[in-house]
Amino acid sequence: MFNVTNWINYPKELLAIRKVREVIVVEGRYDKNSVAQAVSAVIIETSGFRVFSDKQKLALLRRLAGKRGLIILTDSDGAGFFIRGRLRGMLGETDVKHAYIPDVTGREKRKTSPSQEGKLGVEGMRPEVILGALERAGATFIDEPASNVEQTRITKTDMYTAGLSGSAGSAGKRRELLKQLELPERLPANSLLDVLNALYTREEFFFLLNLP
Repeated sequence: MFNVTNWINYPKELLAIRKVREVIVVEGRYDKNSVAQAVSAVIIETSGFRVFSDKQKLALLRRLAGKRGLIILTDSDGAGFFIRGRLRGMLGETDVKHAYIPDVTGREKRKTSPSQEGKLGVEGMRPEVILGALERAGATFIDEPASNVEQTRITKTDMYTAGLSGSAGSAGKRRELLKQLELPERLPANSLLDVLNALYTREEFFFLLNLP
């Protein structure tokens, strides 16, 4: 098995959080947390095998693939490769890249026993290992100054101004927006902002909602 300590030695200056253009697809929320420690990106969970019966989420993934491109980053066990293979077929000829983590034996800290195959998943990878996997997959790193990025991004303040958060009726307005934009009705409120930023610029968002 692979020894993760010998995977790669990154200079400290390269371990600063880098922004990835593509949307990263992972299996679950613990994987999402680990990836978020390595890069800044929109991260979508498949919720394991449930994505295969979720037509709305599959449609969202196709839209995101066309708009930003996807990087599929699943575990290195049989289940992870099954999810990766099914998504490859279901998403069709879209802009999809594949990132692979190494085979590493071990157990994630939150678990009382190793996985069935005894391998660490994405959840158990160090940030530099995840970064290396994304680089080898051909991830597009955005090196724009933070000020330029912030000017084009939809913010939490914009969501509040639009009545989509922090006020009476916000939940209803979010449901209306999800329906209008043909987004999954079960998309969590804390994921909506990321998805909107992946699909629309701030100017386009204001236009959609008729905001000044």
